[in-house]
Amino acid sequence: MIILTGGAGFIGSCLLERLNREGLDDILVVDHLGTGEKWKNLRGKRFAEYMDKEEFLDTVVQGGLEASVEAVFHLGACSSTTETDAGYLMQNNTQYSRLLAQWALDSRVPFLYASSAATYGDGGLGYSDDDRVTPTLKPLNMYGFSKQLFDDWALRNGLLSQITGFKFFNVFGPNEYHKGDMKSLVVKAHAQVLSGGPIRLFKSYREGIAHGEQVRDFIYVKDAVEVLWYAFKNPDLKGLFNLGTGRARSWNSLATAVFAAMGRKPDIEYIDMPEALRGKYQYHTQADTRKLFASAREFEFTPLEEAVKDYVQNYLDSESYL
Repeated sequence: MIILTGGAGFIGSCLLERLNREGLDDILVVDHLGTGEKWKNLRGKRFAEYMDKEEFLDTVVQGGLEASVEAVFHLGACSSTTETDAGYLMQNNTQYSRLLAQWALDSRVPFLYASSAATYGDGGLGYSDDDRVTPTLKPLNMYGFSKQLFDDWALRNGLLSQITGFKFFNVFGPNEYHKGDMKSLVVKAHAQVLSGGPIRLFKSYREGIAHGEQVRDFIYVKDAVEVLWYAFKNPDLKGLFNLGTGRARSWNSLATAVFAAMGRKPDIEYIDMPEALRGKYQYHTQADTRKLFASAREFEFTPLEEAVKDYVQNYLDSESYL
C-alpha cells in the first residue's frame, strides 16, 4: 500500500492520477475534506481507502498502522501563507510531519515529503538547497516557518540521508480550484478576463522593480508530479531538493500568457498591495536546481506559455479536473 497524505488536495490528487496511470490503486488517501469542493479532486480516481487526517494520525500514534506500506507521500499541510494561527501550523505542519516521518523511519518505509520555497523568505540568502544553507533561512510567514522547522529537525537529526523532501516553488495547474485565496493567478486571471475585466496585479513597492515585474519560479503541476514519480521509482534519491524550473518569470509574463491562451489582448491593472503583505512579499524566487539535477536526471519542464495554454484551454475553459 502507498500512503498519500493530502491526497484530495491540489498536488496530491494530481499525483494520485499519475499513480493510477501506472496501474497503482492500493493507496490510502489521507486528507480532510470538510465542507468545500475538495472532494471533487477524487472523482474518477482509484484508491483503496480514505481516512481523515486526524483519525490517521491517531492510528499511527497508537501503532495501528499496517507495516506493509510501500511508501509514504506526505503532501498534506495547511499551505496558506496568510494563516496567522501559529499554534495550529506548528501542530498541523511541523509536529504532524515529525510523527509520520519517525513512523516511516522506524518501519523502514520510504518517506517523501513536501517542503516549500516559502522557507527562503525574502531571498536575501539566495535559493540554494545546500544543507549548509538550510539552517540559516528566515521565512517571512508562519507557514514557511512551519516548513522550515521540519527541514531543520530532519537535518539536525541526520535524517535527510534517509528521506526525500521537495521545496515546491509556485505550482499551478488543474485541481487547485478549492484553494480559495491560495489559488494561482492563472485561475483568478481566467475568471477576471471572462468577467470582462482586466487582470489585476500588485504594484511594486521596491525601487528598480516596475509594477508586475516581481518574479516567481512558476512550475506546472504535471511537471512537479513527474519529479515525485521519479523519486518514488528511484528510492536511492535522498535529501532535500528544490522543485522549480530554475527560471524566474514575471507576473506580467504570466498574465500575458493567460491572455494569449484565451485569445484576448492584454489588459493589466496594477492595484495596491495590502499593507499586511508589503513587509512579507517575495519579489524574486528562482529555484537553484543543480542539486536535483546532479542527483537525478535533468528534467525538461514545460515552458510557461505552453503550460498556461494547456491549463486554460484543456481545464479552465471546460471546468475540468486532472
